[in-house]
Order: sequence, then C-alpha cells, then structure tokens
Amino acid sequence: MRLLPHPVVGGEFPSPVEPGTGWPDDPAAPDTPVARDADDVRRLARADTLDGLDARVSVCSACPRLVTWREDVARDKRASFADQPYWGRPIPGWGDPEPSLLIVGLAPAANGGNRTGRIFTGDPSADWLFASLHRTGWAVQPTSHHAGDGQRLLDARMIATVRCAPPENQPTAVERDTCAPWIAAELALLPTVRAVVALGAFGWDGAVRSLLAAGAPAPATRPKFGHGVEVVLGDVTLIGCYHPSPHNTYTRRLTAEMTDAVFARARTLTKSQR
Repeated sequence: MRLLPHPVVGGEFPSPVEPGTGWPDDPAAPDTPVARDADDVRRLARADTLDGLDARVSVCSACPRLVTWREDVARDKRASFADQPYWGRPIPGWGDPEPSLLIVGLAPAANGGNRTGRIFTGDPSADWLFASLHRTGWAVQPTSHHAGDGQRLLDARMIATVRCAPPENQPTAVERDTCAPWIAAELALLPTVRAVVALGAFGWDGAVRSLLAAGAPAPATRPKFGHGVEVVLGDVTLIGCYHPSPHNTYTRRLTAEMTDAVFARARTLTKSQR
C-alpha cells in the first residue's frame, strides 16, 4: 500500500487513512467499534460522550455503496491531489464541543472533506463558507484547507446529514435513514445549541428530522426550506441558507452579503437566548 505525506503535518498515511495512525483530529483508535449495518448504527449511536460518538462515526461502514465510493475516490485520486493521502472515511462532527450554533449540510465532497478529513474543507464551497464564518466571528481563520491547518470554530460546530461522500452528491433515502441516528445522537449531546443553520434543502430536511428525533416538539406542518426562513423547534431556531456551491455563488443566487446575514442573525439569536 502506497504511503503519502500529510500536506500540513507530515508523516505518511495510506488512503484511506487507518484509525489511530496520527491523522490530525482523528477521533478513532484501532479498536473503535465499527457499525456494519443499520442495526449497528442505531446501537452504537447510543454513545455516552461526544468524543465516543465521533470515533464511532469516523469508522462506520454501514452503507456498502458509500464505503466503495469513498474508498475508490481515496485510492484513485484526482490528478491535482495525487501527491496527498485521502482520509477516505466518514466525517465526524467538528468544532466547539459546547456550541450555541450548529451548521448542518448534506455530505462531504469526494475531493473535499473525503480528502481532508474535515467537513466543509478543501473545496470552493468551503472557501465561501469559512470566509463568511470568519467575517461574522464564528471562525479564527478565513480559510479551511485541511485538518491540522490551525482553523478553529468559535462557539460553533459543523456536521453533515450523511457522513460519507456519496456518488454525484446524492445519497439514497436508505443511506440517509441509515446514517440518521448519528446526527440525532449528536444533537442530543449538544444541549447548548440554540441556532441551527441548514445549508441547502437536504441539510434543512436532515436538521428538521434530527431535531425532532432528539426531542423537539413537532410543528403542525412540515417547515419548508428557504433562504433566511426561520422555524422555532423547541429551544432551537432553525435558519435556512442556500448551499454555498459554486453554482449558487457564481450565479449570485447566494451572495457574500446574504451568507453573512444568515450567520449574523444566528449570532443575534444565540446571544438573546443565553
């Protein structure tokens, strides 16, 4: 197996990265229990701590199609990243362990988070998102290129509805439902969250499902996604934001001002509820 140096911290790693081998922020150890199917996910999601949950998420192998895809991408690398090892595993939540803001998206990008080991990192969508988070005071740096690059979130945390990179960025309904216990369990371990920003309709749907699964009262009607739309679910206000994909940002469907306004609104909400 070919080993390649990590682009930030050095060392040599295979693609996919094996748990407990020194990758920055890897929460797992070689003996972390692995979910092999949906029943395993439901059982292992009952972790007592956030660290324990992150470790179990990061080695999950419950969805055969996603496992094959993420590992194939990690081995058969995009030419521009051929000199780098790829994480090639599920992406755990990342950021402050006691956040007031939670950011929820769809899934890792094949050559973004699946390469870097950090959600929303290493692609144009990440560049857009982190620039806004830095401008609005939620991140210490305006960029996030790779795990180990010194980036930190301030009073915020990021998660994906589906933790593995899916083909064509489209997980199936079965894959979504198999992964759902992870995000529901994570929300239950984050009682300090008061605002959730959902990126895109899939992130919105996943956030609504997860908040309800974590105990929020069900609204009379299913809330519909829209940019800037707000819905109160229990102690949490959910805010919709168009996904910062190049398609949305290049066409100016989503501008920097619109993105900043969402995160500034989240700041106002979290301050008022402390």
